[in-house]
Amino acid sequence: MTTVNNPPSDSPPDASPPRVGGWTRFVTARPRLSLLAALVLTVLAVLAGSGVADKLGSGGWEDPGAESTYATEALEREFPDSQPNLILLVDSGRASVDDPAVAAEATRLAERLSGEKGVVGVGSYWGGKAPALRAEDGHEALIAARITGDEKTMGETLDRIAPSYRGTQGPLEVKIGGIVAVRHEMQTIIQEDLTRAEIIALPVTLVLLVMVFGSAVAALLPLGVGIVAILGTNAVLGALTEFTDVSIFAMNLTTALGLGLAIDYALFIVRRFREEVSGGADPTTAIGTTLRTAGRTVLFSALTVAVSLAAMLVFPQYFLRSFAYAGIAVVLLAAAAALILLPAALVLLGHRVDSLDVRRLFRRGRAKSTGHGNEGSTPNGPQNGTEGGTEDRTAWGRTATLVMRRAPFFALGTTAVLVLLGLPFLGVKFGTADDRQLPSSAESHVVQQHIRDGFPGTPGGGLEVIAEGRATQAEYAAYKERVAALPDVARVDGPLVKGDAAYFTVQPEGEAVDEAGQRLVGDLRATEAPFDTKVTGAAAVLVDSKKAIGDQLPLAAAFITVVTLLLVFLLTGSVLIPIQAVLLNALSLTAMFGAVVWVFQDGHLSGLLGFTSSGSIETTLPVLMFCVAFGLSMDYGVFLLSRIKEEYDHTGDHERSVRLGLQRTGGLITAAAVILAVVMVAIGTSRVTNTKMLGLGIALAVLMDAMVVRSLLVPAIMRLTGKATWWAPGPLRRFHQRFGLSEADPTPAKQPNRETDLDTDPETNPDTDSERDAVGARG
Repeated sequence: MTTVNNPPSDSPPDASPPRVGGWTRFVTARPRLSLLAALVLTVLAVLAGSGVADKLGSGGWEDPGAESTYATEALEREFPDSQPNLILLVDSGRASVDDPAVAAEATRLAERLSGEKGVVGVGSYWGGKAPALRAEDGHEALIAARITGDEKTMGETLDRIAPSYRGTQGPLEVKIGGIVAVRHEMQTIIQEDLTRAEIIALPVTLVLLVMVFGSAVAALLPLGVGIVAILGTNAVLGALTEFTDVSIFAMNLTTALGLGLAIDYALFIVRRFREEVSGGADPTTAIGTTLRTAGRTVLFSALTVAVSLAAMLVFPQYFLRSFAYAGIAVVLLAAAAALILLPAALVLLGHRVDSLDVRRLFRRGRAKSTGHGNEGSTPNGPQNGTEGGTEDRTAWGRTATLVMRRAPFFALGTTAVLVLLGLPFLGVKFGTADDRQLPSSAESHVVQQHIRDGFPGTPGGGLEVIAEGRATQAEYAAYKERVAALPDVARVDGPLVKGDAAYFTVQPEGEAVDEAGQRLVGDLRATEAPFDTKVTGAAAVLVDSKKAIGDQLPLAAAFITVVTLLLVFLLTGSVLIPIQAVLLNALSLTAMFGAVVWVFQDGHLSGLLGFTSSGSIETTLPVLMFCVAFGLSMDYGVFLLSRIKEEYDHTGDHERSVRLGLQRTGGLITAAAVILAVVMVAIGTSRVTNTKMLGLGIALAVLMDAMVVRSLLVPAIMRLTGKATWWAPGPLRRFHQRFGLSEADPTPAKQPNRETDLDTDPETNPDTDSERDAVGARG
């Protein structure tokens, strides 16, 4: 921060111009060469990342080391017929499915399907008259089969054979469903929705950036940083698919974080650069100061966000790990672009960064109508927004003053409201992702919904038990009787024996994954048998997934907490502020979790938002949303705390530092949050429910954090803790002095005086107006 009219005694002994550091020389020595190299690397990233969506998977919710995963793989290997993943829903119209003409055509259809390459285990109602494969109204029946291979191979097989079976087949009408069709359709829809989200987000974001910066040239810089980060991350994901599974859902996070964080970082960098240039610095010197101040904060913020996302690496599900891969890559690439490419562009642009100031037209019009010209404006600084302007800055200062004057009221009231908004999460019910993730018009969703509504029991929703080890028919029969006697068992089918292995199918009385079904999994696993048994099925996968997350959640939480505490301590040198940061960040997420349950689990607003509620939340989603939203909250927290720390280092006045910190960053944080929320809402327009939940939920969390927690709760809490906020024991204080980071170069704390007090009320001391305006341009 730069002060004005300091007395000579307050000036540092060394009055020489700021030294241009090695990093500044590195990024500004050959700016054109740097940008050309970035362009070449971006083109290579486009080539490397092309077609990456086709390499990504649409599953990943299962624990690969779980009993259910082992049992599923064993069944696929030994009894492929037991694991159908392709369903043909055959509608006979007004005729009965038992009509001879219908039966003959359906039999031919099944025989033709069994001859397709890559298709095994074809079975149908007409082959064995199984009641579970016939609709209760007698006009629909099922043909089931299994497509072999990995996800990509299964998708290619489905694309090849589907046109030959879908639609009218003689007297029959056929629709295609099953898990293969669900995942393939989900993958296609996500790619389409992501393209639409980018088409929505990019122009709206550009308009908002123009409103924030005023300059169209400055507004284009954050978009450039974001595009570089997104394209680079796509290339990273493409490379990772050669070694591990990656979920296609991660591409949504790549777009959202790539744009959102790039805009955050570029806002901070460009704002500080414009402040320095408007204060008279040449572009190279301005970049040096910017990198020493805002650049450090950007680097620090990127580390905190990456830490939150890295916590997902401890979970075994590749769905969660994929978001860690994508998130860490896009965060680091966004920070690298902001700290390397953006400075090079700013050096070349210099004062032209303010070119095409579209708001000048409005200011000129307003000046003509009021007769005051540009009175009170700051050099190269907008009248409102985030980059200066006495009116907006004073408004944030007044907000901080009001909050701190009534700190107990705002602290207790805001906390109570946030806790109240989070109460619905106490009723959360966890489930598995299924066809209801898709829009109700999707063909595979229609098929599964027909099965749920019109067929007896839960076809395809039962539990499978694979028995390994040699056994007699009598031992199999005795085990079957014990299983049939368990609570909530409707019937037991089997065993089907092959060598030393056999499998049973257990149909629960209720829904496949309700609480009774999950209890039945535990009962089956506890049932004694003279052979080894393993249980799988939707309910078993859910039980194992919940256990895997529950086992690793303490480790992930501890990792986030400890590393966040350490990073915030390095930033502030305080023991209390890191604890406050972690607790307030967690509190800022309550509204998001409450809304997720109230809207997506309970189904409120389902008609307005266009989704089908399954009555549960997919198990991994809260973990994902917490890690992403917590990281973004820390992003804004670092921006605010770094500025408060800078003010405190300069003045030693705690309350004034909090007030000025909010005054200097309130508009910036709010603008960044609104722009990121726009990107997340664009992602939330997806027709896939999980993606919709992710986008809208995080948009809500970001806005609540920026507009409620940072604006009200943080200043209130810091006012209550007073100067104790900055306390640290001697050893930790010395550790911070040696290794700590701050946005400003350390300067001796000084008490405010009339000439340098930047928060003097203009109404009581108008002589300081011009000083405040000049300082506002430089921050």
